[in-house]
Amino acid sequence: MTKYSESIWEVLLEARGLDWHERKSWRRSTPAGDITLFASGNWQGDSPLDEASRTLLDSLAPLATASRMAIAQLGQSLDGRIATASGHSHYINGTAARTHLHRLRALVDAVVIGAGTACADHPRLTVRHVAGPDPVRVVIDPRGRVPVEGPLFNASGRPPRVLHIVGPQASPEPASGHVERLVLTPEQGAFSPAAVLSALKAHGLNRVLIEGGAETVSRFIEAEALDRLHLLIAPLIIGSGRNSLNLPVIERLDQARRPPFRPFSLEDELLVDVDLRAAPGGA
Repeated sequence: MTKYSESIWEVLLEARGLDWHERKSWRRSTPAGDITLFASGNWQGDSPLDEASRTLLDSLAPLATASRMAIAQLGQSLDGRIATASGHSHYINGTAARTHLHRLRALVDAVVIGAGTACADHPRLTVRHVAGPDPVRVVIDPRGRVPVEGPLFNASGRPPRVLHIVGPQASPEPASGHVERLVLTPEQGAFSPAAVLSALKAHGLNRVLIEGGAETVSRFIEAEALDRLHLLIAPLIIGSGRNSLNLPVIERLDQARRPPFRPFSLEDELLVDVDLRAAPGGA
């Protein structure tokens, strides 16, 4: 953290808790001067800010001021790999990128992972690297194969709120006060991203982070269900392994999406903020 970036993070956390349905702007005084956030996701300061503070505002203000948003993140190598061929991925990204991921978690209402990630990684999905609230944890599990146990479903102190989305054929699971089962009907073995987001909206979860894995993020991109994508790129060339995205084959480059993006430095890593809403056919 730099001299001012901690106070800027506090501004973003406070903005997250505001009702942005009718609000057009909001002004807050900080040690770095007055900061104004706009509902558009833009910001304005009355004094110069350091690079770390500007990166926080440029990359995260659109999320903090959104009344609803579906954003995904992927941590990958320079050659677009999220793991080796054996599945080893801890850790491709360094501390700065993981801190950014925890900031994303703190600014959303819910963080979503697929069954494969839940079984392989046993994630906690907390914001332990930053100040802020832990999000609701959501597991997409059409076949009901994820055991309701481990750090994803349990925590010391206050139990986390977990939504376990399963198909109608899933086996019953033990009753729990903090784990709620939602039953959706899969299409060809998978849930429609639109159906998942609609179910979360019905539970008051309007800002959603699709955290992984690659198959889940790819499915949301293919369905044009995402507003933004944050790629966290580490200075690694793995050379083989699992791709960060797997989308349907196209024949010509004029069929490729060309979304606008903004790059930001995170110490020795790169954050690429992709605006999928502005791409042809975007959400």
